[in-house]
Amino acid sequence: MSTADWIVLVATLTLIVVYGLYKSRTTRNMEGYFLSNRSMPWWLVLLSIMGTQASAITFLGATGQGFASGMGFVQYYFGLPLAMIIISISFVPIFNKLKIFTAYEYLEQRFDLKTRTFTSGLFLLSRGFSTGISIYAPSIILSSLFGWNIYWTNLFMGGLLIMYTVSGGARAVAYTLQLQLCIIFAAMVATGYFIVHQLPQNIGFTDALKISGAAGKLKVISSGVTDSHFNWKDKYNLASGLIGGFFLALSYFGTDQSQVGRYLTAKNMTQSRLGLLMNGLVKIPMQFLILLLGTLVFSYYQFNKGPIFFNSAVNERKFNPQQRAELQGLQQQFDEAGKTQKVYATQYINAFQKQAADAPVWKEKLTATNQHIDSIRIAYKQSLHKADASVDINDTNYIFIRFVIDTLPKGLVGLLIAIVFLSAWGSIAAALNSLSSCTMVDIYCRFGKGVKYPDNETMEEERKYRLSRWITLGWGLFCIVVSMFCSRVGSLIEAVNIFGSLFYGVILGIFLVAFYMKRINGNAVFIAAIITEIMVVTLFVLDNMNIIGFGFLWLNAAGALGVMVFSLLIHIVASRKDLPSPAVETIAVENVDNDQF
Repeated sequence: MSTADWIVLVATLTLIVVYGLYKSRTTRNMEGYFLSNRSMPWWLVLLSIMGTQASAITFLGATGQGFASGMGFVQYYFGLPLAMIIISISFVPIFNKLKIFTAYEYLEQRFDLKTRTFTSGLFLLSRGFSTGISIYAPSIILSSLFGWNIYWTNLFMGGLLIMYTVSGGARAVAYTLQLQLCIIFAAMVATGYFIVHQLPQNIGFTDALKISGAAGKLKVISSGVTDSHFNWKDKYNLASGLIGGFFLALSYFGTDQSQVGRYLTAKNMTQSRLGLLMNGLVKIPMQFLILLLGTLVFSYYQFNKGPIFFNSAVNERKFNPQQRAELQGLQQQFDEAGKTQKVYATQYINAFQKQAADAPVWKEKLTATNQHIDSIRIAYKQSLHKADASVDINDTNYIFIRFVIDTLPKGLVGLLIAIVFLSAWGSIAAALNSLSSCTMVDIYCRFGKGVKYPDNETMEEERKYRLSRWITLGWGLFCIVVSMFCSRVGSLIEAVNIFGSLFYGVILGIFLVAFYMKRINGNAVFIAAIITEIMVVTLFVLDNMNIIGFGFLWLNAAGALGVMVFSLLIHIVASRKDLPSPAVETIAVENVDNDQF
């Protein structure tokens, strides 16, 4: 990177760290540390929710996904708006009325302690590992740029963000996310402008879209139906997005403490609801634009020479002469195909602009050339793997950052690298805050022993505050350890969502039973949740073994519905055997005042 890039990068990161430490001043008790004394307005809640989602995985993985697979991934978010409405109606009033710290406190009041602990444990497991993947994402950049050891890079990345997270809790997280998002959106808009600006002189934005469309990259909606039957293996289609995406969003925003903790910081129920509903409105357009950046990068490389493999650190490795000769031969084929690609792309756009009759012919030739280039890339990856089995041949996560480093002007490169850091820090800081709050409230405060000050409320709150900071540090170190094992997870944005889908459905099912199946007791739902979790993991394993075809988004629906169905069956069997049912303290949804909505 140039000196200007380094100045921009260091200045931006320093600004965020200093600002986070400045905003870390908070009341030295648990409510101040975890919930910022429930004082946030709706717009800050919105930015906090969005910033928590907009991790480095979003910008690295989604742009790479747009380049490689097109816009179809946006269907993953189609169920989000409906989920926001359901959460605003059913979840928020109960959480607000109980004045809880974590979503799982409600489960003990509705069911029992073991159900609360089991659900909280599922969250800690899923969020802890997902946060490790989030730390790994920006580490890719540093290791690729400077050839640093990925393990030391993970330690460096995780260590930096822990500083203001441990110091400031929810308040520092919320305010730094606000500043980070402003910088991120400005940088992404600037990147889109420069991509189009660097296309050939007669090629504009609509022409770039036409090129992407010719390659099928702009296909947003997919029915999932192939050969007259529904393809359950298809990851992203209208049905999986609306149904599977709905259940995933409902679980993520309604039961995942990393998100629940964001809207529990609001001043009141109305502010929480506004933040959630606005998130439902803006998330899909935001993700659409990020994917669109990836398709614009694809269009750029139709007219300019691109890399055959986007992880430059792997390309620079030393291989034996025979392996190197094989790789060089594929590189030559790729370069020749690239020249042909540029000619066909230019001819197609010229014919399209003139509305010439031969435009479809050039489009067909361009499509065939792109398919040929894809086959060369696949052969190159196979050759790399044969040369060194330890190489991660999935380079989707490197596409966008490689484009940034190779093509964008000085200064903007540093800013783009900075936003990947910022987005990583924002989501990871919120995750660490939620992991700490769950551990403290759901585990330690229920089971912990040791020195306490029951007769001195101030000293007791101070003790819990200090312990909460140590727990945050501990989770930060755990997530860094997890990041050390993420080099082979493939597309990061898919990996984090696949892992979440193993647990989110079951967690959601427990809450749905709590809200809407009021006769079900804790024993029934606890047994049902264990059975369903085993079922979900089994489905995932069978899918990976290609024994069944089952896209991961469906795991969320299967988990939620499985808990509800098994809970009902267990309850019916227990009732017929005249087994005693323990008293259940139920907080009915209809008894909560919804007038503010």
